[in-house]
Amino acid sequence: MARAGLTPELLTRAGAELADEVGFDQVTVSALARRFGVKVASLYSHLRNSQELRTRIALLALAEMADRAADALAGRAGKDALVAFAHVYRDYAREHPGRYTAARLPLDPETAAAGAGVRHAQMTRAILRGYDLAEPDQTHAVRLLGSVFHGYVSLEAAGGFSHSEPSSEESWDRVLDALDALLRNWPAAGPPIGTTD
Repeated sequence: MARAGLTPELLTRAGAELADEVGFDQVTVSALARRFGVKVASLYSHLRNSQELRTRIALLALAEMADRAADALAGRAGKDALVAFAHVYRDYAREHPGRYTAARLPLDPETAAAGAGVRHAQMTRAILRGYDLAEPDQTHAVRLLGSVFHGYVSLEAAGGFSHSEPSSEESWDRVLDALDALLRNWPAAGPPIGTTD
């Protein structure tokens, strides 16, 4: 029998809070049951297993970031849009480290298509249209931005930049300046690396 007041949505939000507190890798149905002071079996009427819980948290995180990004991008273009978009990811990772990790969870294509990941891709491409990039360069640039944002945020979260100068803030600003310059001066395609032509 389902415990009164518990719903999949409530459990997802509680799981997201737990992820921020103890790390996404520690989120399980058992941990959530302990949080609510109930038996694990009582949660299985709401969630099939820990994987469903983790997927739900990932989808929640993607939706929260997409909403923030949409607000941040309103009325912006070019470098202003790029910087605002980048700050959404970095700020979200700082505020919600467990949820940010959840957002990196690989999703099956059907689940991903139904979630907010599509909105992230659309917003990234909207920013890149301001730089006049056509395909396939636009796809290359989407991958570049994702790699830089996620790589920087992950290294920073792991303490990779905390004991050296210049500050992480200064480097972040310079990285965004460099990305803007690169996007404005995107190189023409040359021969594949490693060829002799």
